Amino acid sequence: MINSGDTAWVLISSALVLLMTPALAFFYGGMVRRKNVLSVLMQCFIIMCVLSIQWALIGYSLSFHPGEGFWGGFGWFGLNGVGLEPYADYAGTIPHQAFMIFQAMFAIITPALIIGAFAERMKFSAFLIFTLLLATFVYDPLCHWVWGIGGWLRNMGALDFAGGTVVHINAGIAALVTAIVLGRRSNLDKNVPTPHNMPFVVLGTALLWFGWFGFNAGSALAANGLAVNAFVVTHTAAAAAGLSWALIEWLRNGKPTIFGVCSGAVAGLVAITPAAGFVGVIPAIIIGLLVSVFCFIAVTIVKPLFGYDDSLDAFGVHCVGGIWGALATGLFASKLVNPAGSDGLFFGNPKQFLIQLATVGITIVYTAVVTLIIYKLVDLFIGMRVDEKTEAMGLDLTQHHERAYTVLE
Repeated sequence: MINSGDTAWVLISSALVLLMTPALAFFYGGMVRRKNVLSVLMQCFIIMCVLSIQWALIGYSLSFHPGEGFWGGFGWFGLNGVGLEPYADYAGTIPHQAFMIFQAMFAIITPALIIGAFAERMKFSAFLIFTLLLATFVYDPLCHWVWGIGGWLRNMGALDFAGGTVVHINAGIAALVTAIVLGRRSNLDKNVPTPHNMPFVVLGTALLWFGWFGFNAGSALAANGLAVNAFVVTHTAAAAAGLSWALIEWLRNGKPTIFGVCSGAVAGLVAITPAAGFVGVIPAIIIGLLVSVFCFIAVTIVKPLFGYDDSLDAFGVHCVGGIWGALATGLFASKLVNPAGSDGLFFGNPKQFLIQLATVGITIVYTAVVTLIIYKLVDLFIGMRVDEKTEAMGLDLTQHHERAYTVLE
């Protein structure tokens, strides 16, 4: 039976999650050089177009149609059979199409997160094909394994409330692989890029934080106490992480920065995502405080040490934060918060932590291997990277014949 309150909440949450992709466009767009800002905005917006069609035609069916195979199958091709009545196995109080469109927004933002790794140097044509293939052969299978009826990681007992593995580790590992094989930006050592528009970064962060309430609290799929818990711990973890990153900068560099607070807040939102429906407020604060430590180390120490050019730290924030969040779920999950979940290590169930650890490892290996294969195929047929002259001129002008600003860099 359809519940109007639950349906309204899921529809609102769907809109909130959709907002996160243009929010990400401003967040990333503010970080790149001014000659590339429109290319980032374009990539994010075209993903909303392309992935929406892919999801309606095959993505939703591959991800959520019941089945124990690699994918869910093509039984819901073109949303055939996805109607306006509830589908009890996923959400028994909202129309099936409401669940479908909510999940569509997750499928859209996941490949958008990867943009942060290859910003300023990928061909737009290659980007389109690469993104479509990643969505179909990486996101859709992982989504089915973790969330779909019959998915083997779901059957194993993996906990991922709103996408720590499916979205963030997945996107972060794909980002790292892409950054490594694509190579560093030209003249990076001589001309270290700095964010060209910090107000854009702050605006993007604010909108991401706002949209994340739909991302996490909406994953309760009902207007109930679990949604309230997810809402509260999401906000608390983000606040703790933003504060933690500022304090780390203050101690290490002598001054805190708004860029650091924004980075920390996003890291906190990432880390709490898999745990939001399974942990209480105190664990959320711990998760938020520690994620900034891990991500700060990844961004400021690990990346320079290994020399890969993860342009906007998609790996350093989303993958590292997602790994911590997934493992923290195995530590802090409690049936007192969600009886349908499981207790974690600190509540007497070490098995759950091992399940989370295995899920993280499987996600990393699968995504890394398939991303590399897809990259090599696309590069073989059309080439992935723009030439040096095009990169120097900027992607706004060379790929889209547009310019964001009248003043040249």
